[in-house]
Amino acid sequence: MEDSPLWSRRSVLGMGVGLAGAAGLAACGSSTPTTPAAPPPEVPQELLDAAASMKGSALGMLSQKLYSEAANAALNNSVKKFADATGTKIENSLVQADAGDVVAKIDAEVKGGVARDLAFMTDSRFVAQFQALGDLEDVSDVVKALTAKYGEPTAESKNYCVFDGKWYAIPYHFIGIGSFLRKDWMQEKGITPKDVYSWEELRDLCLAISDPGKRRYGWGMTVNRSGDANGMIEALINAYGGSIASNDGRKVTFNSPETVQAVAFLGDIYTNPKFKNMLPPGVAAWTDSSNNENWLAGILGYTRNQFSVYADSKTKKNPVYDNTHVFADCIGPATANPLLLGQSQGFVVFKNAKNAALAKLLAQYLITAPALLGVAKEAPGLALPAWEKVWDADPFFTSGDRAFPIMRKITQLALPLKTKNGLEFPQKASAGQQAVVAAYVLTDMMQQVVQGTAAAQAVQAAHTKMVQIFNQQGLPQ
Repeated sequence: MEDSPLWSRRSVLGMGVGLAGAAGLAACGSSTPTTPAAPPPEVPQELLDAAASMKGSALGMLSQKLYSEAANAALNNSVKKFADATGTKIENSLVQADAGDVVAKIDAEVKGGVARDLAFMTDSRFVAQFQALGDLEDVSDVVKALTAKYGEPTAESKNYCVFDGKWYAIPYHFIGIGSFLRKDWMQEKGITPKDVYSWEELRDLCLAISDPGKRRYGWGMTVNRSGDANGMIEALINAYGGSIASNDGRKVTFNSPETVQAVAFLGDIYTNPKFKNMLPPGVAAWTDSSNNENWLAGILGYTRNQFSVYADSKTKKNPVYDNTHVFADCIGPATANPLLLGQSQGFVVFKNAKNAALAKLLAQYLITAPALLGVAKEAPGLALPAWEKVWDADPFFTSGDRAFPIMRKITQLALPLKTKNGLEFPQKASAGQQAVVAAYVLTDMMQQVVQGTAAAQAVQAAHTKMVQIFNQQGLPQ
């Protein structure tokens, strides 16, 4: 694979950042508001005109809960502004996407005719499942109109939101994803930060900077059931040349020598006494908020997360922020460059929505720079534009943080990215793959390995479970 220009020294010189990304992380942790919400932006006249005939109508909205309460409040502020300006009633409810059964619950509501009209969800984790269940309306008309006005949406959304040439989700905002190291700990050991590491290099670095006597633990990741663990496990397996499914997303291909090698490598970190000093106390039982909390407490040397943890350290003026080295996700034997996919939140309109027309107008308002800005400032790096021209509509998006320019390049990457053994990422959006991740098959497999099961045996058992799930999703194996 040719070197990506994204990772040239010139592109990162002077920024102190290598960047961020790979798919599959959860927006985790929690935060309290730091500043009063800014006044919501005015609703564009063309949207007011389009909504004139809908005055007095009602809309139900479902929002994937963001890590920051202030960001959630900023979103609610914009929703209320739209409702007041259009003379409509909008009820916005939060949902925790990592509840595990969120798809089944919403599908039941859609089938029962009681679902909300509009929702936003992470495209790479949910859209294919809802589309396969027949729960989504075609929103190609909205995406076409937005493209004409705001340019191209993020590259990855074209893979995860489009089925048979039709858009079933409207890109909302891009989710920054990062790998984070404590650069001050590295400097104390004479280690120069790099933009890209192999997984083996990262493991050894984490051990080198660990010092339990000083409450410094290098490896800040769990393999317990959580979105962050799911993302790390899948990313590592992909870097080694394994994958849950074939490139077309239809056939389970998990049980391979490459997957076994990756699983054995990761399992060794949690079971080999050599690495005991770099594992934080209680890491085996961590949930999605745990690595956020421990990183912000200053006891971790490395973690991998959505930019929630980075944003929290910045907005709270935590000294960890100035000591954070953001770098590219790791490479493995099958990769010359990180598999930077990125994620976006996407608006979906549910089948037979009672007020689909108003839902589409609200989505068009919320993607704009003024409406997104309040959320973005409370969640810096976690909520960035999903549309080309929105990036240039406010200085905050272009220069609000040293990581933003490189994250913008991720949204414009030429995809797919390829491994040496022929895998392509992103693979075709697959309800089977998304359902496997949601069912925590990967984390359960790693728990077996940690408890003593051989990697090959655990991979085979996980493969069998995946086949069952794909069959249940209408993808016969």
